Amino acid sequence: MDEKNMTEQELQKQKVYTDELKDILRLRAGGKTPLAFVHTYGCQQNVADSEKLKGMLCEMGCEMTENKEEADIIIFNTCAVREHAEDRVFGNVGALKALKRKKPSLLIALCGCMMEQEHIAEKIYKSFPYVSLVFGTHVIHRFPELVLGAVTGGKRMIERGYDDGKIYENIPVRRDGSFKGWLPIMYGCDNFCTYCIVPYVRGRERSRRPEAVLSEARDMIAAGYKEITLLGQNVNSYGKGLETDYSFARLLGEIASMNGDFQLRFMTSHPKDASRELIDVMAENPKICNHLHLPFQSGSDRILKLMNRRYTVEKYLDIVDYARSRIPDLSLTSDVIVGFPGETEEDFQGTLDLIEKVGFTSLFTFIYSRRVGTPAAKYEDNATHEEKAERMGRLLKLQEGIAAKRCADMVGRKYRVLVEEQAREGVLNARTQNNIVVEINAPDELIGSFCDVEITQARNWILRGNVANID
Repeated sequence: MDEKNMTEQELQKQKVYTDELKDILRLRAGGKTPLAFVHTYGCQQNVADSEKLKGMLCEMGCEMTENKEEADIIIFNTCAVREHAEDRVFGNVGALKALKRKKPSLLIALCGCMMEQEHIAEKIYKSFPYVSLVFGTHVIHRFPELVLGAVTGGKRMIERGYDDGKIYENIPVRRDGSFKGWLPIMYGCDNFCTYCIVPYVRGRERSRRPEAVLSEARDMIAAGYKEITLLGQNVNSYGKGLETDYSFARLLGEIASMNGDFQLRFMTSHPKDASRELIDVMAENPKICNHLHLPFQSGSDRILKLMNRRYTVEKYLDIVDYARSRIPDLSLTSDVIVGFPGETEEDFQGTLDLIEKVGFTSLFTFIYSRRVGTPAAKYEDNATHEEKAERMGRLLKLQEGIAAKRCADMVGRKYRVLVEEQAREGVLNARTQNNIVVEINAPDELIGSFCDVEITQARNWILRGNVANID
């Protein structure tokens, strides 16, 4: 039996469990429609995974709630990238003890990247006995089976550490948004940056078949989605494991050529794989946003080598120069780690120099967080937390000045924006293609629509504007 038939057979099995759960969960909820609360920590890939969990919960007869107090099922989908995220999870799980005491039938489940770490799973098992279900990133497709075991088996369920390397298509999805949507194109990571736990908890890279991605994109466009973001730990590696030679640039171009009023974003790009072909496709397709998130992490070649990033500052700047030559109004954002073990003042100055040369629209900045099980966890750390915090302060001050100037340069210009949400009464937040928020005075009916906005004022990272034209 080929892999496709095997995965279809597995999902059919899960549908049987789903049907069984409809009556069981309703009975546990006292004959009412069971309510499920799902909270997501971390990256957009986790958000996409949670949308699958919500889709399967709806198939089980549940409705979603934003109130933990009234929930019959509580799920925390966790992130392992930084220690702070893990600490938040432990604190929030601890707070569920009182809810479980009030409602003994409450099912509490933890899933996601944290749960793929053995020491974390052991801590959950020992310290939080009221958590009934723990499962990792590789068994989301078996969620109905795991829930059934947790509510009928009479014992706690822990399922982690198993990756069959397969991709399971056609899992039900309940998307959080009605006009902005996530579209995963691949899973896992083969890069093994020395500071990063992701390859160990997400597994090796595997790409969805192009026809599956293209079909889902068409469905989203037909459903009225105005913005689609393609997701992968490293989208530039798309194509690994496929039977045919098929690049990310080709996939991006094919989606961009589809009929419909929509725009495309993608994340995340690894600089070692960012090709000129990708930049060319972006330049040639107006539906692809003129925004590139390209994490550089450090402006020191020595630190980049210790990080196992497999590019140099020169190569990074070469990519940036080519991208800017092809897309003059390109917006660049990035990730940067301050205080990586062994970072000297000279290394950090290289980071500041790179930031100044590139002129990023915005940065996601992090003080290095030690991750158990990664090579960098064993590196000698030569700087104090106070020194790292002082460096972070200098970096943020530099970036604030760059961002303020970039925003000021936008005043008086007109941009097409997607109106996203209410900021406050009578004021809406919209976003330019280059990923900058614009506040506009407009009615709520405009949310989910494109319009043209003339920028009237700049305040660091946020702009003010007037609606000039509605699509």
